Amino acid sequence: MEMEKIMAVATIMRPLVSLALPQDRALRLATQLLLAIGGTLLLTLSAKTRVVLGPVDMSLQTLVVFLIPAAFGMRLGVATLLLYMAEGAMGFPVFQATPEKGIGIAYMLGTTGGYLAGFVVMAAIVGWAADRGWDRSLVKFFAVVLAAEVVMMAMGFGWLAALIGAGKAWHFGVVPFIVPDLIKVALASAVAPAVWSLIPGQK
Repeated sequence: MEMEKIMAVATIMRPLVSLALPQDRALRLATQLLLAIGGTLLLTLSAKTRVVLGPVDMSLQTLVVFLIPAAFGMRLGVATLLLYMAEGAMGFPVFQATPEKGIGIAYMLGTTGGYLAGFVVMAAIVGWAADRGWDRSLVKFFAVVLAAEVVMMAMGFGWLAALIGAGKAWHFGVVPFIVPDLIKVALASAVAPAVWSLIPGQK
């Protein structure tokens, strides 16, 4: 009976990607590498894509940063974000304003540096929750995603404030993103539980 309980908990405490990973170790690692590379491509595409919803003009990147660790879990999710940062550091135009506003380390140490670092922390928070099955509950996952968003914005604001002052950082680096990012928080926190609910035997 005790073993059945342990197995039940183990089944709940795993991210979505675990359902698709092969058992063979070599194939598993190869699949994870391909998923990480695919994740960086999706991050790049989302960084270059903007959606206009009435008065709201928003990038899709934050939404993708939420969804990758929600699906991948913490370790693979963070690894994907770190690979994405490495691509940017090497000069690939993977970020939203590259190559128009610079590339590589110089761009990453600019005004968006805090937000980029915040993406990695955000992935760790969301992935940690997904590893524990919190992505199956709309209420729990909304709270986690919102907390991750607040941490990321705080890191972005802090870095930007050091560069241009707190007043300008708040006005230009936080206020315009409050409504768009709340929309993305709501979307991300709804998508993961909805996907789990469609998988037989995994509710």
